[in-house]
Amino acid sequence: MEVDLIFRVAGIGIIVAVLNQLLSRSGREEQALLTTIAGLIVVLVIIVNQIGDLFDLVKEIFDL
Repeated sequence: MEVDLIFRVAGIGIIVAVLNQLLSRSGREEQALLTTIAGLIVVLVIIVNQIGDLFDLVKEIFDL
């Protein structure tokens, strides 16, 4: 696993947390929720791409 992946996910988490707090304190709870969901989707897409690469590597290694 690459350290870069961990830093990207952590960076997205920090940005989403800050935006969530800012939006919540300004009375925009709906937008805060949408920001959190969007951040979750972005992280899930990154993780799914990495899992796909892992499966391709396993197929290549075992010559399947």
